Amino acid sequence: MKHSNYPLFVRRDLDGFFALMIDNLVQLLLIVALCGLCGISADSELLLQYILPGAALSILFGNIFYAWQAHQLAKRENRSDVCALPYGINTPSLLVYIFFVMVPVYQRTNSAEAAWQMGLLACFGSGVIEFAGAFIADRVRRVTPRAALLSTLAGIAIGFISMTFVLKIYQRPMIAMLPAAVVLLTLFSHKKLPVPIPGGLLAIIVGTICAWVLPEVIPQMLQGSPMSAEAIKTAWEQSGWYRPHFAGGALWELLKEPGEWAGYMSVIFPMGLFNVIGSMQNIESAEAAGDSYPAKPAMMANGVGTIMASLLGSCFPTTIYIGHPGWKEMGSRAGYSTLNGVFFLLICLTGTTGVISRIIPLEAGVAIVLWIGMVITAQAFQASPSRHAPAVALGLFPAIAAWGATIMQGTFLVGGGKTLQDILSTNLFTEVNGFLVHGLVVMERGFIFTCMILAAICACLIDGKYRSAAIWSGVAALFAFLGLTNAYEVINNDIHFRLAFTADNVDGFTFHATGIGIGYLLFAATFLILGGCKDEPAKDEPAPGEAEEPNPKPNLSH
Repeated sequence: MKHSNYPLFVRRDLDGFFALMIDNLVQLLLIVALCGLCGISADSELLLQYILPGAALSILFGNIFYAWQAHQLAKRENRSDVCALPYGINTPSLLVYIFFVMVPVYQRTNSAEAAWQMGLLACFGSGVIEFAGAFIADRVRRVTPRAALLSTLAGIAIGFISMTFVLKIYQRPMIAMLPAAVVLLTLFSHKKLPVPIPGGLLAIIVGTICAWVLPEVIPQMLQGSPMSAEAIKTAWEQSGWYRPHFAGGALWELLKEPGEWAGYMSVIFPMGLFNVIGSMQNIESAEAAGDSYPAKPAMMANGVGTIMASLLGSCFPTTIYIGHPGWKEMGSRAGYSTLNGVFFLLICLTGTTGVISRIIPLEAGVAIVLWIGMVITAQAFQASPSRHAPAVALGLFPAIAAWGATIMQGTFLVGGGKTLQDILSTNLFTEVNGFLVHGLVVMERGFIFTCMILAAICACLIDGKYRSAAIWSGVAALFAFLGLTNAYEVINNDIHFRLAFTADNVDGFTFHATGIGIGYLLFAATFLILGGCKDEPAKDEPAPGEAEEPNPKPNLSH
């Protein structure tokens, strides 16, 4: 049998790499920030010599394995379009183990090392459960409707991926909206750029330029930005060579004292099961996109990667990421996975994680991750039988409710008795549980208009109607300037519209959407310059009177 010519690396792997790199970088920055709650400072030995190197090696292991698995699938099926499973730090486990395992131990013992040891045990336990779950995963997948597996991912994608990152775009529009326009143009319409570089790379470049050029021009829109030479210098002083260390001894010392950790199994065991189910759903998602990976070895590798992390000093499990269809639609193959593993090995062992984060703004790449979340949500409907569409829709609500509850709970916790007006007027960029209060309010104001306009822009780009997309962007800009969308006024906890040409209320906090309006004009300019000033003929449009196929098979390959 003739073997497929499956490449080690393709050009579109760069887009996939930037998407996965941004996602993983967010997790590492979360680790650095949240470990401070456990007494583990950003320049501590535990973080720099154990946690970050251990996390990097576990990421490398999984990325290499899933790249190898993609090569094996391509060889077995004689294909060249196989996409590797994405892999990285498990965000839910990171947050749960910090707040419900490590922080309580630190508060009880006032010992950063004790909190770290308990985190190691939580990570180790999660890996063991994941490894054991691999032996029943295929059986569970066979008896579970695809709609039940994919709708959960879609709900998570809407609330905890797409919504998170679209708020970041609206939070700092002068940095994020221009790269978002590039991503929408290149990934929705597959328009080739006049320069031979991937759209994701161009988005990162223009976003970084905006972050460094615009602060002097529009300082309010960049409030809280870490972009400064002084910040880079401070981060650079922490760089150096941090070789991995074996942490099995510290883990073993705690394992010998079951009375110390037995109570935390009520957190560790459910999270382990949660990870098992999540991995199964992600493998099912990949199969729906055309890449059928056997669940057992994929999940065994996931478990081994997490166990490896704990033995090398990281408290944070790794996992198969949701979003495989997004990376596949992007045109990524296996090279993006390998490149991601090598990248994080280098920055973690050299202590340059902080330097990277202070040169490249997170907002420059968030649109790529947003797009992946959108593809996951679409796949839940496209890859399930059409008769199951109501089931898919119903499955979205719990995850969306969980997202809303996270926002509500976090707002009250951060507020500490303050009103919404107090919170926003003190710091426009207040985050609660990783989510953005200001961005949430901005997106909510005039949302009926915003939903319609954004959907129209995306539909036009899919059909190659670049001029129409630019016109809709102009309408969006006009509405923002007029205050019909995005602008708001807060008096205590009441949110009001803030229409243009009306006087500000001195007793409240007012936000004008001028920056967002400029961002939409940048959308329009991008579509006209890079896409073209004319609408292209519609592709695969049904003849007049002919009904479109109700549930067409998704085209997720290039």
